[in-house]
Amino acid sequence: MNGIKIKGMGHCVPAQVLTNEDIAQRVETSDDWITSRTGIRQRRHCAAEGHLDLCTGAAQAALERAGVTADQIGVCVVATLAADTIVPSAACALQRTLGLPEDTVCFDLNAACTGFLFALHTVECLLNAASRSYGLVLGCDVLSRLTNWEDRSTCVLFGDGAGAAVVECRTGWPSIGAVLGVHGNESLLFCPGIGSDEPSCIAMEGQAVYKFAVAAIPWCLDQVLEKHHITVDAVDFFVFHQANARILDRVVRKYHIPPEKYGKNIDAYGNTSAASIPILLSELQAQGKLTSGSRVLVVGFGGGLTWGGALVEFA
Repeated sequence: MNGIKIKGMGHCVPAQVLTNEDIAQRVETSDDWITSRTGIRQRRHCAAEGHLDLCTGAAQAALERAGVTADQIGVCVVATLAADTIVPSAACALQRTLGLPEDTVCFDLNAACTGFLFALHTVECLLNAASRSYGLVLGCDVLSRLTNWEDRSTCVLFGDGAGAAVVECRTGWPSIGAVLGVHGNESLLFCPGIGSDEPSCIAMEGQAVYKFAVAAIPWCLDQVLEKHHITVDAVDFFVFHQANARILDRVVRKYHIPPEKYGKNIDAYGNTSAASIPILLSELQAQGKLTSGSRVLVVGFGGGLTWGGALVEFA
């Protein structure tokens, strides 16, 4: 199978900033309580913007950075659990907005916070059979729509945003070697949907999810390293799903990853679900930390329960 590399990243976040102090006006909490337990200081919530607005902004930025035009895209997958509409999908709406060719394969994918990695792997597979060699992969979620403002343990966590990657598939390029997994569980982290008597709000068993995450990240990391026959030292950068700063710090200490080889932006955006990883990748590329040839080990985890890892190279 031919592999893919990232040509360009882009991201888009809402204008409205919601600080910890703002949330403390709504529920019984404090900036110190939130920051010490999560590392989050603020997050972005949609006011005037919609899901499609975020997708469009991120995708246009990625296309521009990649130097790729809409008519070159053969596959478009949006990882999301909170699109504007169930039908049409966010990817179909984006096809119209961007003017992607009508034979572009477009659909949404829901793997919660691991969604971007599931979508990246899916696009790699599809591009091997596509007539065009470029794909558009997005992670976008508007979790403010699904927030329970009476639950102070979860309402402090989530933000809105979108990240996009333009990838190219070529003969001779290595596969990203994605390692993906699922353990079906609807009690630790869930959000009721259509037909349920319960409101569509996120509910989570925080301690149990924390234990799952601190086990899932090292497992994924080890599996990706083994699959590619490399060590930690051979990786240029590490990007993890931004869910909790304490989880990330624990992994970094375990693997002795130097500060210059990993990034965090959870303090500014909170947990943006499927958008978390591509937003951080986009910021790192814009800062010049990820350039041509950079090899990035990416790990995600989330509701489902889902987890995944991959080794992604920048073209």
